[in-house]
Amino acid sequence: MSAVTPAAVVDRLRAAFGRPTEPDTPHRTLHAKGAFYAGTFTATPRAAELSTAGHLQGSEVPILVRWSNGGGNHRAPDKAPDVRGMSVSFKLPDGTATDILGQTAPRFVVRTPEAFVEFTEAARNPRKLPGFLLRHRDAVPALLVNGKARALISPRSYAAVPYFAVHAFRWVAADGTGSWVRYVLRPQSSTDPEGSFEGRDRLREEIVARLAAGPVTFTLEVSVAADGDDPNDPMSVWKPREVFDAGTLTITGPADDPEADGGVVVFDPTRVVDGIELSEDPILLFRPQAYAESVRRRLG
Repeated sequence: MSAVTPAAVVDRLRAAFGRPTEPDTPHRTLHAKGAFYAGTFTATPRAAELSTAGHLQGSEVPILVRWSNGGGNHRAPDKAPDVRGMSVSFKLPDGTATDILGQTAPRFVVRTPEAFVEFTEAARNPRKLPGFLLRHRDAVPALLVNGKARALISPRSYAAVPYFAVHAFRWVAADGTGSWVRYVLRPQSSTDPEGSFEGRDRLREEIVARLAAGPVTFTLEVSVAADGDDPNDPMSVWKPREVFDAGTLTITGPADDPEADGGVVVFDPTRVVDGIELSEDPILLFRPQAYAESVRRRLG
């Protein structure tokens, strides 16, 4: 059980971005600035071999995608340093859904919800960062990897960078065998749009122009854990026994905003379907509680 409550986490995260604890705008606590896009996903035969999940059987399924900037300020310019996010909700034929959340940082820097809040506060206030690193020395290697990957540098396009889903999941095959896996959403192909995009919303403007020129495709890349790889630690570094193409995401254009009339869309990595199981990762298991609290603030 976490040492902090969801309410305390949301209070502190909002405060880190200068927002009051009570409702102010209908934006998310984190990844406040973003927009929705529509597309489809088609899985490969190898994915179907390892999991019975409905969206992994090879038939085309619709997806809802949200590209976003990671911070809690929805007015922040797109050129500002920030992690970027790509969230995907797969809509299965039986009416269920399952989600993948990826970020441009390849390594997660903490193991617990408490440490995540401390890190966010320190990242927003550089005077706190040395103290955080003294208390969490194991975060340093992950931060160096993320720096080398230019994870916080504003990309030329949301479609030009990979997104890493830090949590592990257990895929269950038809014969009951299980495989622990991690995901990467890796850019595949798209058409560069004409013109330059330099404004405060340049990533949104660029991706809309890019989609007008043609679809954007990503590969769902799956790493399968080897013996000794820890599925319950979001900081663990794997030496996977297999890395394979699990399918293609094809994003075709902007979606009608499902939140335009006051609705709320939550992308939740714990929303899984038959054929996929959760790990005991404490950050993963805390997420739905934090999301529920964030939604309460959004709705007022």
